[in-house]
Amino acid sequence: EKNLSELEEKAEQNLLKLHEEKERQREKLSKLKHEILLKEREQKLSEALDKQMEVLSPLVPACDQFKEQYKSFAVSLDATRHELPTKKIHIGGDRQAYLDELQKQLTITQGLLTEVMPSFSGEGAKACSMMKELKEVAQKLDEELERSFTEVQNLSFEVSKEVSLHNQQLCEEKHGLDVVKRWYFS
Repeated sequence: EKNLSELEEKAEQNLLKLHEEKERQREKLSKLKHEILLKEREQKLSEALDKQMEVLSPLVPACDQFKEQYKSFAVSLDATRHELPTKKIHIGGDRQAYLDELQKQLTITQGLLTEVMPSFSGEGAKACSMMKELKEVAQKLDEELERSFTEVQNLSFEVSKEVSLHNQQLCEEKHGLDVVKRWYFS
């Protein structure tokens, strides 16, 4: 009986060790499966990223050009901001009295400016002509920017369309044409 109880005890210990080893192996297997799934997912993402880079790489020069044109447009807009029309300014009180007071203040300001800077009137004319040229350049840039923006939108539409068609083709290949028809036409 003593030998039998010792053998039973050793058997129980061996069973516990085997059970522990089985659990360790199961955990190890689970970790390995998880790593494999992660690697497969990373590979798929890498492939998708490569495809996106291939499709979007021709757009990089257009985006750089768009950025430069937009910066020029912003500078031009900032320079001509004072010439933008203003609508519906609220003037409290009597409007005519306000305009008369404003006219009086503007006349005083003009007199002070002519006293302080009599020699700069020629430069003011040059500055005015330069501002007109700047305005023309800004308008040209605005037209070019609008044209470039339309081109970028068209390219974006084409890329989206191609990606959608490609994804549809992949779905049809993966699930079969009959299954995909049921998705779209059911």
